[in-house]
Amino acid sequence: MIPNCWQNFIDSNNIVGSDFSIDEEFDLSGVGCDLRIMTPGQCLEEMTSFYPGIVAVKDNYVPVAMCLVGSGNYYYINSNDGVAGPLYRIYHDAVEGEKISSDGIEKVLESYESLLSFINP
Repeated sequence: MIPNCWQNFIDSNNIVGSDFSIDEEFDLSGVGCDLRIMTPGQCLEEMTSFYPGIVAVKDNYVPVAMCLVGSGNYYYINSNDGVAGPLYRIYHDAVEGEKISSDGIEKVLESYESLLSFINP
């Protein structure tokens, strides 16, 4: 269920478990974030056992990173976007029935590959 393009990206850059900080000025949503790249097992658990992952996966969103500041929000890619697609934040309280509310998804980066510029040493 993890797109090959994402798996190749995290493997080739050895970033599973790595932390990233994106300042407000670089976060397209203007919020800023601190996140950690999840293992494939954690991704699978989030999309099959927890909300909003259970609902988001129906629209091809795949959880790839967790928030480090305690918001409960996860970060996603969309498998329809393909290689180097955007990174999104989906708010944990954005589930409305079996859908994600229209204001519950925000684009954080135009390309998940730009995460590499924000890795914490």
